[in-house]
Amino acid sequence: MKRAAALVAVIALAGCGGGKGGTTEQAQQDGTTAEGCTHAQAHVHPNGGYENKHLKLDPAKKYKLVLETNCGSFTITLNQKLAPNATGSLVSLAQRGFFTDTFFHRIAVGFVIQGGDPTGQGTGGPGYETHDKVPGTASYVHGVVAMAKTSAEPAGTAGSQFFVVTAEDASLPPDYAIVGKVTQGLDVVDRIGTLGDANQHPTANVVISKVKVETS
Repeated sequence: MKRAAALVAVIALAGCGGGKGGTTEQAQQDGTTAEGCTHAQAHVHPNGGYENKHLKLDPAKKYKLVLETNCGSFTITLNQKLAPNATGSLVSLAQRGFFTDTFFHRIAVGFVIQGGDPTGQGTGGPGYETHDKVPGTASYVHGVVAMAKTSAEPAGTAGSQFFVVTAEDASLPPDYAIVGKVTQGLDVVDRIGTLGDANQHPTANVVISKVKVETS
């Protein structure tokens, strides 16, 4: 139960908007290079500034996000039925290059890896929110990808911050919009998931160089 409570705290601290951007200690240092990763410098970006242009995805198509990082690539297959607004927003942001050169700012070993914050401080976002209804049966198990939000925001609120579950079962309440699951490169996710300290700060820079959208 303590592990699950800690994970809730991790995700609740990640805002969907607000903040002023700026620098972080992680972005100011050269960072170490972990085994299986290449050297990459972490950077921060301005907060907000994006219009709410979330897309209505074609229900006849399957959408995938391919995240290329300095520690390897992994693929998220989106589930637009579970969260049509959040998935449409992610595709739109990816197509507009929102995630380029951002980094995983929180790594809670054995729980989640979290990214999608342009400021790298855990409080950044695109400048808008989407909302989806989260089913009561939502299950946050290994490889599931969901959207982070603050504890004050309604269930299903999403900005740009997302988390990937590295625990076998995070035992989270049905508050976080599930946008899909990792269908390729889960070993990469798990490797990234070891690169956190006791304060859930990254011990090495894990930078997203690009997020590609694939459809089939």
